[in-house]
Amino acid sequence: MSRSPSIAPLIERYFTQRLMHQRGVSPHTVASYRDTFRLLLRFAQRRLGKPPSHLDLADLDAPFIIAFLDDLEAGRAIGAKTRNLRLTAIRAFFRFLAFEEPASSGQIQRILAIPGKLTEKREVHFLSRPEIDAILAAPDRTCWLGRRDHMLLLFAIQTGLRLSEIASLDRSDIMLGTGAHVRCVGKGRKERRTPLAGEVRAAMQNWLKEPPRGGASALFPTIHGGRLSPDAIQYLLAKHVRTARAHCPSLRHKRVSPHVLRHTTAMELLQAGVDLSVIALWLGHESILTTQTYLHAHIALKTAALAKLQPHNIKRSERFEPEDRLLAFLDAL
Repeated sequence: MSRSPSIAPLIERYFTQRLMHQRGVSPHTVASYRDTFRLLLRFAQRRLGKPPSHLDLADLDAPFIIAFLDDLEAGRAIGAKTRNLRLTAIRAFFRFLAFEEPASSGQIQRILAIPGKLTEKREVHFLSRPEIDAILAAPDRTCWLGRRDHMLLLFAIQTGLRLSEIASLDRSDIMLGTGAHVRCVGKGRKERRTPLAGEVRAAMQNWLKEPPRGGASALFPTIHGGRLSPDAIQYLLAKHVRTARAHCPSLRHKRVSPHVLRHTTAMELLQAGVDLSVIALWLGHESILTTQTYLHAHIALKTAALAKLQPHNIKRSERFEPEDRLLAFLDAL
């Protein structure tokens, strides 16, 4: 019987060749997967008494992986969602091994069959039109910073781009004129183009006429010409939400994050009658199942569906009786 292969070169090859070179995943994904394997290898060292570089593939069987996940829940008090994220990283590695080590297919399939834990579906939070208007009115547009913040907020609400996508945009990513749109690179390094509505397009034309600070290439730069970080964008949003609360009481009980702006985009599109498949493309969702979350959250659509239901006390005729003579003739045949 052949000896089980060493795990060290397989992990190294997975990160350098598969994730970084072949798939070109984002640094955030690499960091998340790296952290999972750090935890896994440290757990193996404690449980098996072997340094990580001496581990074999056979050491990481399905019972061991389940024990690792259970240890995370017990020792680190992680929730089901975090547990599932760790399991996703492990599954991705073993799917890679299915091609690299076909002799271990039985062990690999047992690990891939480990189920994730059910998680509670969180309520989707989004903004109403008065709340949107109050937030957009908050920045002081008589100064450069206020005009930048207003443009950023208006852009975020209309496009629904992720926080990381907005932070990485350059001025050259905006295409104005006929078919105005923004080009961005989202999750999985997938490029997509999102159209700009008339109001946003006009505001963007004015914004791009402003001389860039310090020759900045970033679409939304700092006052010194650097690139706004995701944390800085979250900070400025929170600042303007605090201002808006004075004029819009309903905002006082809402936690407004950049992702809430993204939810708002989806709900605005849904309310306008845009098909779910189009919304999925708009937001860069890999699966339409993700987009269906917004359908479940839209109370107006549920109310409209309820209105179409007939009351139960309506008496229905036993047999359809056509009013037209020709239809009556055909019905009698």
